[in-house]
Amino acid sequence: MSEFVNFYLFPALTIGSIYALGAVGISMIFGILRFAHFAHGDLMTLGAYGIMAATALMPVNPLLLVPFGMALTIFSALFVDRFFYRPLRDLPTIYTVISSFGIALVFRSMIQLIWGSENQVLVAGVRPPLVLFDTFRVSVLHLQAIVTTAIIAVLLHYFLTATKTGRSMRAVADDPELAEVSGLDTAKVVRWTWIIGAALAAVAGAFAALNTSAHPNLGWNLLLPMFAAAILGGIGKPMGAMAGGFIIGMAEELSSYHWIGDDALISPSYKTAIAFVIMIGLLIFRPQGLFKGRLL
Repeated sequence: MSEFVNFYLFPALTIGSIYALGAVGISMIFGILRFAHFAHGDLMTLGAYGIMAATALMPVNPLLLVPFGMALTIFSALFVDRFFYRPLRDLPTIYTVISSFGIALVFRSMIQLIWGSENQVLVAGVRPPLVLFDTFRVSVLHLQAIVTTAIIAVLLHYFLTATKTGRSMRAVADDPELAEVSGLDTAKVVRWTWIIGAALAAVAGAFAALNTSAHPNLGWNLLLPMFAAAILGGIGKPMGAMAGGFIIGMAEELSSYHWIGDDALISPSYKTAIAFVIMIGLLIFRPQGLFKGRLL
């Protein structure tokens, strides 16, 4: 039991937290702006490198500098929306989707140009693991990721259900034409969609970089599982995307546990394929997702 909890359960919840934070932005952007944002993973990478740049100026725990990464991703998201995505909104969606691929390449090339293409370690300080019940040893970073994601989920739910802007976002996601006729400020809704999605992408990028290392393909490598999480939870359902992130993360990590005998059920080399299989299966049998989101 201790081996399962220490080396599989908490790492699964950690990667699930990263997927959940990234999937929220993907789900909200698709629900409100009606296109799949393939540059979202690179926003995560940009946030991680923004935090890393801030640590060069202020050598403290990188998690304390997450607001710098948030500021960089929010500015970048609003910039590309204003000058690249907005002019394409009256065209078929495929034009914006292809444009997001181009933006992803631009972000990645900028990161390589400024910071280089090699792996870089983002250190949060060496702290001994927490010992629970004299048996379970939990990484402080894993616990921080899980608790932070839980707090963000509560705050996001409150924002979407109890604030005027949050209710406006839900209305636009349900019926944008009716929302605009009703007098809702759709431009404000779009801005908040990018602000929330980009901010959470920066947090996800920080935890992903701390959990492994920072490199230009960091977010791109996580894009498929995050899309799978967004689809699993239901497109346009932020809380469903969070739930989907944890389900995908748990499925990936726990699939490599030796449930039968001494060998892993599935080789760790094929963990990413689990997300792909879940996504394809869901699109076939329940395309609206677990929380009945928008159909693709």
